[in-house]
Amino acid sequence: MADAPEFSPETACELRDPSGRPRSPRVLVVDDSEVIRQLIAVNLELEGFEVFLAEDGQDCLEQLGSLAPDAIKPDAITLDVVMPRLDGFATLARLRGAAATRELPVVMVTACAQESDLARGRELGVQAYLTKPFDPQELVRTVRKVVFSRASAFSAGARLPDTSYK
Repeated sequence: MADAPEFSPETACELRDPSGRPRSPRVLVVDDSEVIRQLIAVNLELEGFEVFLAEDGQDCLEQLGSLAPDAIKPDAITLDVVMPRLDGFATLARLRGAAATRELPVVMVTACAQESDLARGRELGVQAYLTKPFDPQELVRTVRKVVFSRASAFSAGARLPDTSYK
């Protein structure tokens, strides 16, 4: 499967808040390990991302499903597979089943790297799949790529690019 085009700052679509002002890309980091959540968060924050944290799939769905005006509205999600209460694949299936999150880009960041795991991620519409341990720079590049590919695709009325796996 072909990778999405390489991210280029010159061709990126700028993200804007409801008033039209530029804003930072928002990412929801979902992992049951506090150490991994913080590692991902720090690397994304250093690159200008606004980061929200969820400790498992159930927490992720609860945060995304809130009807509160200040509910989390991320531009992408990083998602582990093996977690308590609700694993990453079950979480992803529920995200894809809801109209509000069906097109939300997801980057799986997990130690589960069997061919069957990759295939299941593909079937569920994951945009990228990174295995632990991961290179923090590759993580940032991948998340940036899926966020800005989505922003560019939506501004042009297109669908998300083909799934890419690392």
